[in-house]
Amino acid sequence: MQYLVPSFFTLVIVIIFARLIGFLFRKINQPSVMGEVLSGILLGPSCFGYFFPELSVSLFHPGAIVFLKAISEIGILLYLFIMGLELDLPRMRQTARSAGVISQLSIVFPFLVGIILASQIFSNYAPLGFGIVEFSLFIAVSLSITAFPVLARILADSSLHKTRLGDLALTCAAVGDITAWCLIAIVTGISNSSLSGAIFTVVLTIIYIGFMLILVKPFVEKIVPRLEKNSEKISESLLALAILGALGSAAVTDLIGIHALFGAFLFGAIIPHESLIARDLCGRLMDFVRILFLPAFFVLTGLQTRFGLLSGLNDWAVCAFIVLLAIAGKFGGTYIGGVLSGHSKHDSTILGILMNTRGLVELIVLNIGLSLGILTPTLFTMLVIMALVTTFMTGPLLNLVLNKK
Repeated sequence: MQYLVPSFFTLVIVIIFARLIGFLFRKINQPSVMGEVLSGILLGPSCFGYFFPELSVSLFHPGAIVFLKAISEIGILLYLFIMGLELDLPRMRQTARSAGVISQLSIVFPFLVGIILASQIFSNYAPLGFGIVEFSLFIAVSLSITAFPVLARILADSSLHKTRLGDLALTCAAVGDITAWCLIAIVTGISNSSLSGAIFTVVLTIIYIGFMLILVKPFVEKIVPRLEKNSEKISESLLALAILGALGSAAVTDLIGIHALFGAFLFGAIIPHESLIARDLCGRLMDFVRILFLPAFFVLTGLQTRFGLLSGLNDWAVCAFIVLLAIAGKFGGTYIGGVLSGHSKHDSTILGILMNTRGLVELIVLNIGLSLGILTPTLFTMLVIMALVTTFMTGPLLNLVLNKK
């Protein structure tokens, strides 16, 4: 009888390995989160499971998978809540005019490219039971993502930190992410119901977004200063109330028929960015989420990423084609938007490179697609490769362009 490693020990191994690879990536001037993402793939069937199959089965047995899945679901929900908290809406308004054109073109171009791509690969790579509409929409959205948190970290480590161009890139990424999450909500609604049911879900989603922005947001902005008065740190009760608010919003969007993550993100976005509550929540939650919860998500992604599913030259050619289209669509849309907004070709090139960063947000979206059944394991693997390539190339290309100036 094969010995099964206790689930908590599995989590310990996952965290240690994620921290180690993340540390090595910092040493080569890459975001540590991308090393943590890679650690999950290295622990999956494409590497560790391939060379040590029996040990892999002992470490990642069904009980451990269920445990890691529960950990990761809580972690990703809290992570999206933090992403919402980190949206600096007043700062975004300073570059809103340029950002509006650039961010929307950076969504529209890859979105259209994704629609064309989906129509070409539908017959060979779409799962049974899904129509071309939801499949095409999901592929289009997956090519349109920019990872706001990873981009912020890349900018923090570069000379663009707190510059006009850096602020513009962050604003474009934030606007793009909000747009992308709204599109994900629509795709989720369509995939979970009939056309009439999907329309009803979209209407409910619009009503809920309106309710949060028109009624809840002003109330939160009014009550937050009172709760923070004469305090340097938020209380445990207030921390619990904020987290319950995120969980409650997630539960509502889940009941509506769209993904719970959207609700958590939306609740974070309505809390004033510069408030003590937002700053304290980010400070107290982010490290805990990154250390404990996210490695579980990375390894689950890695366990579902199987390079062996790309069995022939044709699969690898399609994968390479997806990567090239993703780069061309995102970079091209951003570059054209930058030039049309009056920016130089050099600055537009930098914006195009930065907006091509997909990172963790892309992986979250891809896992939603896999859980909904819109993506097959083979196509999921191809899109994970696309996410990794487009993120890993950002830092070196940015340094190359900046050094040439």
